[in-house]
Amino acid sequence: MEAQDVPAHRGSLSVSRWYPVGTVTAGLYSDPPLGQVVAPPPGMAARLCFSVEYRHGTEQLAVSLLRLGNLPPRFHGNVTLVQLRLLPDDRRSRQAKARGTGPDPEFNDVFIFQVSVARVPASTLSVCVLSTEQDGKRRAVGRILFPLEGELGQAGRVLWRDLETEEDTQCSDLGDVQISLCYSPALQRLSVVVLRARGLQPLTDAGVCVQVSLQIHTQVVKIKRSCEVTGGRDPCFSHRMTFKLRSRHLDEACLRFELLQPGGVHSEPEAILGVLVLGPFMYARGPQLQHWMDMLSTPQDTIKRWHGLGRPS
Repeated sequence: MEAQDVPAHRGSLSVSRWYPVGTVTAGLYSDPPLGQVVAPPPGMAARLCFSVEYRHGTEQLAVSLLRLGNLPPRFHGNVTLVQLRLLPDDRRSRQAKARGTGPDPEFNDVFIFQVSVARVPASTLSVCVLSTEQDGKRRAVGRILFPLEGELGQAGRVLWRDLETEEDTQCSDLGDVQISLCYSPALQRLSVVVLRARGLQPLTDAGVCVQVSLQIHTQVVKIKRSCEVTGGRDPCFSHRMTFKLRSRHLDEACLRFELLQPGGVHSEPEAILGVLVLGPFMYARGPQLQHWMDMLSTPQDTIKRWHGLGRPS
């Protein structure tokens, strides 16, 4: 079900001089609970309630976090964190902590992003919801990618958006591949693990392999490939490879993944079952860009994601 947009109305009164007209008892006019003001739309999906406003005079984007709704029961007793980043330029995420626990934790946080008018149409707000367990381990609850283009016409409106979880991700027509990335600034090394694929469309019963190319601008720097594995539509690779990549090239480099299946006879060319490109804004958008940015913002950490395969261009 598509998330609803709920208009937010906030009034204000400005008086230039002081007039002794009486007093107000604040307890008689207390605000209703946030859950009544911004009740979630019908449905059981985990959702985030927030608002966005672009201030043209100062070229600032204001993002207000309000509350979460319908968190899965396994997260009810944990501390909930939200990380925000404005793609493609932000490498450092901003973070908010929920006030309380339970299925519908609330926030009271406003974040300001400096972004020029010219950059707004090309910017996307990335919101990642995390659950912190008792041992300090963080688990991803879900994420939202919110393109700003065409969304800032009604300033300050309250928005509900469903969280996209790994389980919710639909297979593309060609299938998906699960990749983990890790970058070590000290070693100037990019580690890649091709974990597994699902929903492939193999042409024969022959095995499948993955070829990974490191590219800087238009130049292919290094090509590596996995062994052939069988498994039909859902092969498991668990193949690790490393690439030497200097930090100064991180905004210029990308990884191209090709899932290949050899022909029936040696003379036949390999069939390309699907392709994927991970990298900065120069090469990628959406989840593929987000995966790269998450890797850069958390060096030494392994970032694992599913990605849909595309057709070769």
